[in-house]
Amino acid sequence: MDYVPTLKNKYREEIVPALQKEFGYSSIMQVPKLEKIIINQGVGAAIADKKLIEVAVEELSAITGQKAVTTNSKKDISNFKLRKKMPIGVRVTLRRERMYEFLDRLICVALPRIRDFKGINDKFDGRGNYTLGVTEQIIFPEIVLDKVTKINGYNITFVTSADTDEEGYALLRAFGIPFKNAKKN
Repeated sequence: MDYVPTLKNKYREEIVPALQKEFGYSSIMQVPKLEKIIINQGVGAAIADKKLIEVAVEELSAITGQKAVTTNSKKDISNFKLRKKMPIGVRVTLRRERMYEFLDRLICVALPRIRDFKGINDKFDGRGNYTLGVTEQIIFPEIVLDKVTKINGYNITFVTSADTDEEGYALLRAFGIPFKNAKKN
């Protein structure tokens, strides 16, 4: 028997029926789902020090369990000493099992390690997608504190198939993402 992540089972068995009842969907295919999670890190200091990109790729690959790719600049900006196609960031797009595993570790392990954590804001993009900013990479247990030379942050984007922010909010709340104020029904 193949391994199925805990949150994937929770989605099938608990979240789909609950959202179908809450929003009155006639089919389970109308229920919004989490399509992908994109983790992105800008490394602007890499213009001066090329090793920072390699370190960022290693750290992000360790956190996600998937090889990170570099993002390159699109144009020249002389004020920042930036040339076209210079590596200035790293990113990973997670789907399927790895996505559910990362989400589980983020909710259960990483977010509770944030100092003075009171929940995350519920500001969506208008299409049911949500972006979370994490200020320190050291909240993830995969990062070895002794090897960290510079504290960097990540943008974590949750892309859903929801049509509205309310549906996206209900989906992510059902997964267990700790929003500050659970005001929306």
